[in-house]
Amino acid sequence: MSSRFIPCLVLFLIISLFGCAPREPQSTEQKSSEAPSKLRIAVIPKGTTHEYWKTIHAGAIKAGKELGVEIIWKGPQKEDDREQQIQVVQNFTTSNVSGIVLAPLDAKALVNPVREATQAGIPVVIIDSGLEAEVGKDYISYVATDNYQGGVLSARRLAEKMGGTGKAILLRYQEGSASTELREAGFLDTLKKEFPNIQVVSDNQHAGPTTESGMQAAQRLLSQFPDIQGFYCPNESSTFGTLRALEVDGRAGKIAFVGFDSSESLVQGMREGKIHGLALQNPLKMSHLGVKTLVSHLHGEKVEEKSTPGWSWSPRRTWTSQTSKRFFYRI
Repeated sequence: MSSRFIPCLVLFLIISLFGCAPREPQSTEQKSSEAPSKLRIAVIPKGTTHEYWKTIHAGAIKAGKELGVEIIWKGPQKEDDREQQIQVVQNFTTSNVSGIVLAPLDAKALVNPVREATQAGIPVVIIDSGLEAEVGKDYISYVATDNYQGGVLSARRLAEKMGGTGKAILLRYQEGSASTELREAGFLDTLKKEFPNIQVVSDNQHAGPTTESGMQAAQRLLSQFPDIQGFYCPNESSTFGTLRALEVDGRAGKIAFVGFDSSESLVQGMREGKIHGLALQNPLKMSHLGVKTLVSHLHGEKVEEKSTPGWSWSPRRTWTSQTSKRFFYRI
């Protein structure tokens, strides 16, 4: 097998045991004899329904317990509700929080709310997805997966399953999501450069924010392109929606299918051979690191402007009940 077909099949599912150094005791030489108030950290996800965001929540709670800070979790229900997420940021800007950890659902729409928070003296750490603003000025740090590389390795895995030739579909997530747009770019660039015999017959359709909208989009594409050999989706909801569409269509397991992120349903899909690879982030560690970075900044420590918590790639054979238990961490 050509080396270009060898994907980076490193099992990254096993969540790292990341710990924090014990918090240093407060100095007795304080300006006031009163104990300092407890830090209150607002954590704002893109949405609150998908498995991915539940794990983000768990990582933030874990960090809060370790660091002795209060975590306030609030975000829009759906990942396309820009106005609601903007409102949440603005509400926290005028409330008594020490800082904000934000996963912006739109790289442009959240710029002004973040700037307003920073100008009001509330530091912001961006996680998961990028923001078209200046790190170090508009926000203090960016903690996220190398999403472009995730797309690169997804393309190589799909190409391997397709035998390096055939027709493939990319079903995008939604416009404005910087993280998934990078995955999509990495996927398309890699197929073009490394696998010229694979034709991408559709790359301009979006799944939307829910499993249902993703399923409907996938069904339209499967009907329009009945002779495809490969399918790629860049996030949890689009992957699950496409899995359901393939099952209804009767082609689950017959078309090479690679997705991104995970849930119990996607784990089952891999076990049954209906999904041939999942690029998995470490959302638990991502949110943990985001909260830790913000707290370090609030304590006057210098923090990195960009941190990558790492991610992994898993083919079907690496899934076991034990790895599933370790991945689906709960509060």
